[in-house]
Amino acid sequence: MTKQKHIKLSVLDLAPITEGSTPAESLARSVELAQLAEALGYTRYWVAEHHNIVDVACAATGIVISHIAAHTQKIRVGSGGIMLPNHAPYMVAEQFGTLAALHPDRIDLGVGRAPGSDYATARALRRESSTREDEFPRMLDELRHFLAPSTPNQSVTAIPGAGSDLQLWLLGSSLYGARLAAYLGLPFVFAAHFAPAHMQEALDSYRQAFRPSEQLRSPYVVVCVNAVVAETQGEADKLATTEYQKFLGLIRGNRFPLPAPVQSMDRLWADHEKAQVQHMLGESIHADPITAEERLRDLIDRTGADEVMVNSWIYDHKARLDSYRFLYNAIREINK
Repeated sequence: MTKQKHIKLSVLDLAPITEGSTPAESLARSVELAQLAEALGYTRYWVAEHHNIVDVACAATGIVISHIAAHTQKIRVGSGGIMLPNHAPYMVAEQFGTLAALHPDRIDLGVGRAPGSDYATARALRRESSTREDEFPRMLDELRHFLAPSTPNQSVTAIPGAGSDLQLWLLGSSLYGARLAAYLGLPFVFAAHFAPAHMQEALDSYRQAFRPSEQLRSPYVVVCVNAVVAETQGEADKLATTEYQKFLGLIRGNRFPLPAPVQSMDRLWADHEKAQVQHMLGESIHADPITAEERLRDLIDRTGADEVMVNSWIYDHKARLDSYRFLYNAIREINK
């Protein structure tokens, strides 16, 4: 890694709903986390679009972004991301143009092509079952058209939206997203927090194929990972069992609020399930502060990331806040 590069640190939030809590409590905790992130010096705070998932409260992503931005002062706030095939690009341009008008120079629009839901929920969202992979670039072009300054003969204009100061980002977990981001000259966010297998290949492909654009002159990479940092390794390992239980539920098709940590996962998963979960979470950082700094350094060295974005599946809210404090201290040491 070139030492001159200042690595940015940001937050990805899915507004987790823990056992025994409500969506209202979850969203209040998100505000508190965003305010802490701003006070510490995190660069941005993104909210992810998911639907029909009982342990996340961020389905109405634009509304959550507006709420977070209204309760902070300067931290950038945005989507990580809006799942574009669920929406008319014109409405996304209007909604995020409105957010940009309300909070100038603070709103990021990250977009992805996954449904953020299951098949039945996608149908409830009126997403066409025949939507093909090649529809996403068309929708992205349409979105960019409505965000660009309007022309005199333009019959349909996003108001607000046209000519706004929005920063557009492309999210992905595969070579497809990396190559599209490179072709369009957009910053690329890799979802290593749930699909790390092709991370290095995707980042190499993005950098090799990158074409400068009006928005971005050179490649910009964000790597998103899960992290649980606590005073001791033992405490971090225990807190991380919440994350393990969540992903175990995902591979089994079970849905439940974010569970409390347990002393051991041994009786909860079979060997093949353990291997699958650990594969999905191969880039997760579960560590004490010193080890977390070492893991962050290693991640940055391997990926050449310009920015690291962190999601935390931690049951206890205070422990979650503390984890983000430890992480920011770690990135400060790395940037010295």
